[in-house]
Amino acid sequence: MASPSYWPIHRKENKFVAKPIPGSHTIAESMPILLALREALKYANTKKEAKIILSEKKVKVDGKIVADEKSSIGLMDVIEVPDLSVAFRILSHPKKGLILHQITTDEAMFKLCKIDNKSAVRKGHVQLNLHDGRNLVITVKDVKKPDEDVYKTSDVLKISIPKQEMLGHLRFEEGVFALVTGGKNVGSYGKVIAIEKKKGPYPTFITLESAGGKRLQTTLGYVFAIGREAPWISVSEVET
Repeated sequence: MASPSYWPIHRKENKFVAKPIPGSHTIAESMPILLALREALKYANTKKEAKIILSEKKVKVDGKIVADEKSSIGLMDVIEVPDLSVAFRILSHPKKGLILHQITTDEAMFKLCKIDNKSAVRKGHVQLNLHDGRNLVITVKDVKKPDEDVYKTSDVLKISIPKQEMLGHLRFEEGVFALVTGGKNVGSYGKVIAIEKKKGPYPTFITLESAGGKRLQTTLGYVFAIGREAPWISVSEVET
């Protein structure tokens, strides 16, 4: 397949690459682990070398070993190479598309997941459908008064990996720090200072302000909350 513009490859050298297999992320928002090892991290020079690294079970994604070079990885996934004691989080970057941002061992113990939508399941419980394809079920004691369901679309959950235990809940509202994950301002980062909801089919517009005072506007679908008083994750490489 032709390589998407957000993949970390040299266009003149690698025009066509292997298509990632469907996984936790959609194909349109992910890349194969092969590219991470070969192009981004330079741990392998060839596809064959990358396959050997994976076959020896030396790479983890969100705490689980990955062996297929076509396995898809995407936004907020945590990539670990235990033998080298290194870990990375996939973030969006203004010029480089998807990047592997190196993180500490402590930060590699969790990931952030955005709530894309919610659905009702058996016995009145609530299922949260997250941006990376995983689902979490919130147990409701009283269907008529679901006090446990305090979660809304676009909120973000801090989840331990690989156990998937909820460590925190970040409500999407004015004042939170957020990362822009798509559109012309992709990779920008700042504090949400305004949420402008439109009537009808029109998207909700979000205004962010960077640490330097620069303001930008994008739509809600392109915004990913990452912290309240301060970011929950390191984002030094993507600040604008």
